[in-house]
Amino acid sequence: MNQDSVQYKLVTFYKYVDIDDTLLLQSELLNYCGSYGLKGKIYVASEGINASVSGSAEAVDNFKNYIRSIIFFRDVIFKEDTTGFVAYSKLFVRIKNELVNLGVPGLTPKNGGKRLKPKDLVGFYSEGRDFIIVDTRNNYESRIGHFKNALLPEITNFREWPEVVKNLEQYKDKTVITYCTGGIRCEKASAYMVEQGFRDVYQLDGGIVTFLKECPDTVWEGGMFVFDERRVVEANTREDLRYTAKCIHCGTPTAYHINCHNLDCDKIIVCCHECKVKYDYSCSDECKKAPNRRPKRYG
Repeated sequence: MNQDSVQYKLVTFYKYVDIDDTLLLQSELLNYCGSYGLKGKIYVASEGINASVSGSAEAVDNFKNYIRSIIFFRDVIFKEDTTGFVAYSKLFVRIKNELVNLGVPGLTPKNGGKRLKPKDLVGFYSEGRDFIIVDTRNNYESRIGHFKNALLPEITNFREWPEVVKNLEQYKDKTVITYCTGGIRCEKASAYMVEQGFRDVYQLDGGIVTFLKECPDTVWEGGMFVFDERRVVEANTREDLRYTAKCIHCGTPTAYHINCHNLDCDKIIVCCHECKVKYDYSCSDECKKAPNRRPKRYG
């Protein structure tokens, strides 16, 4: 079958909910997705589920119905995109201790900040509200794109969030808005801020994914880093809002990124398509000559 002639979909969702038998759920999800040719990443923990799954439009639609047939997922909110290809090359379903690893025992994500709709966030900006907006993602994600005037902590792992919050103590009495790609990290991040005594905390409802669908060309600058084979989503059409990052080699504004193909380096770099080829998928001449390299077909 010609893959280019078929419509494919990508669906992402998460939900914090108590799951008693994670092994059983893992087995059922593996069997279902394997039976219908679905690819993606699904994480299961005793605190809930986090999933990103891609396949044919029909298979994804059926998968959504299957998920909603599971009683504790019946009200889950799906975020969906149409793609020209299956956005993952493999399927895995993994059990984790935490859906996103914060390492704070006893924290209840459902006690997170108030949910702020995308249009209301735009209103905060247009009305000149006094607020702080904080990116809860890793620094390589925020480099690709972020909200106007956002605080961009140099996070390399979500476990660093408690230290970030410690450095935000001066904002305890201000309005603070947290955001991430789909909502799962900022829900937990905002819960931690509430627990630490921040008085007026919000989380962006639906994350950047929902915001870019509903409010492009407003207060989001650059592209959205994604962990599937699309690599980046560019929703803005205004030229002044398209890019916040520049190619590591030539300085051309771009949102495209790759992993350095030296497997002993493997760092994520911003790199335009021309320099990707010119520098052989590498961040430096040293990495270009390294012996332990990733095959080009992966990236």
